[in-house]
Amino acid sequence: MTDTNAHSDTPGTPAPAPESHGLLGDTGLHVDDTGGSGRPVVLIHGWPLSGEAWKLQVPAFRDAGYRVVTYDRRGFGRSDKPLTGYGYDSLSDDLAAVLDELDLRDVTLVGFSMGGGEVARYLPRHGADRIRSVVFASAVPPYLLHLPGNPDGPLSAAEAAKMTAALTANQEKFYDDFTTTFFSVDGELAVTEQQRQEALELTKQAYKPAALEAMAAFAGTDFRDDLAAVTVPALVIHGDSDATVPFEGSGKRTHEAIAGSELYVVAGAPHGVNVSHAAEWNRAVLEFLAK
Repeated sequence: MTDTNAHSDTPGTPAPAPESHGLLGDTGLHVDDTGGSGRPVVLIHGWPLSGEAWKLQVPAFRDAGYRVVTYDRRGFGRSDKPLTGYGYDSLSDDLAAVLDELDLRDVTLVGFSMGGGEVARYLPRHGADRIRSVVFASAVPPYLLHLPGNPDGPLSAAEAAKMTAALTANQEKFYDDFTTTFFSVDGELAVTEQQRQEALELTKQAYKPAALEAMAAFAGTDFRDDLAAVTVPALVIHGDSDATVPFEGSGKRTHEAIAGSELYVVAGAPHGVNVSHAAEWNRAVLEFLAK
């Protein structure tokens, strides 16, 4: 990674990590790191965006004294775009590689939408030694697909197939429609058109095969056992008007599945609540981080 802000050492104390941006070691992942000596917060973006989707969070968390790390999921943003590795075992291994490469400890993981899956899968797969707490933000767990064994899943098999077909046929139209729903409440945009366009621009960095494979992963992965294994403090934060990942079928169930978890519901908020209600969202997460 490229250092962009060097820090001087104080004798007898560890040097703060320098600010850095770029591909991280051999991971093939683009990582942005504010550096500093604060407790690390790792922000994991949603589908089909990139780490740049956190631009309303990074300065707020940095200014509150945290070391903020974002990265682009493989296949998205500025990261490498391999043909394989879009299941959650591989994706959580990528997250582990970031934590290991940067030697982050006492970490809070914040997973938005699809990123909540990496958080859920990381803990049983890699353990909690490096983890202080977790945040599930508008996140896809516990299990989106509606099946006889998962009657509360909000996504029907027919709708999942329709999404796959639409993305396959015309990704530009699909992403235009998707970002509209992403930021809308009752059919009305809850953000500015410029903000929607910024998100739409990020979708252009998504590798289409990766987007399709990742869609299958977030729609069809059962995280119920993963959530049962969460033992660190957890916050579930979700908009009550989320039309992309409905609260009742995801956030509410995740809160119920994690013993002792906290729940914060943002009233009148869409899926992209960290943009539409950024001040409230940031405040709620920062209050959780301070505990």
